[in-house]
Amino acid sequence: MIKLKKILCPVDHSECSYLALKYAISLALKDEAKLYLMHVIDTRLYDTEIYKFSPYKISEIDIVKIREDLMKSLPEGTTDVLEVETIVVKGVPFYEIVNAAEEIGADIVVIGTHGRTGLSHVVMGSVAEKVVRKAPCPVLTVRIPPSLPSKN
Repeated sequence: MIKLKKILCPVDHSECSYLALKYAISLALKDEAKLYLMHVIDTRLYDTEIYKFSPYKISEIDIVKIREDLMKSLPEGTTDVLEVETIVVKGVPFYEIVNAAEEIGADIVVIGTHGRTGLSHVVMGSVAEKVVRKAPCPVLTVRIPPSLPSKN
């Protein structure tokens, strides 16, 4: 039987990342694993000329706030029964997630996926897809189920 000891769960504060977090918590509780909550500040959004002299730079205060927000995204009482650590880094999301999984020796990455297809997938890319291809460990992708058709 596989026993998980370290679970990495990237959170971008989207609905699908919160659903993935529920799965990650469930797995962590089952195996008494350590849960790593991760947020990546996508530097590609700030590395353009327009932002070089912008007052909107990411500061240490912002990183502290992001860590607090990650902990607030947990259901009440989670930290009473689970060991939880936050990771906040700047970079390209898929690369930083894969790198963190290697560094901490994650047994699994639990990541939300928006399930984009077509043009939006081509334009936006898929962080989850790249993580699946490059991660050093298994990856559980979680997406929000499509709405069920009404019975009317």
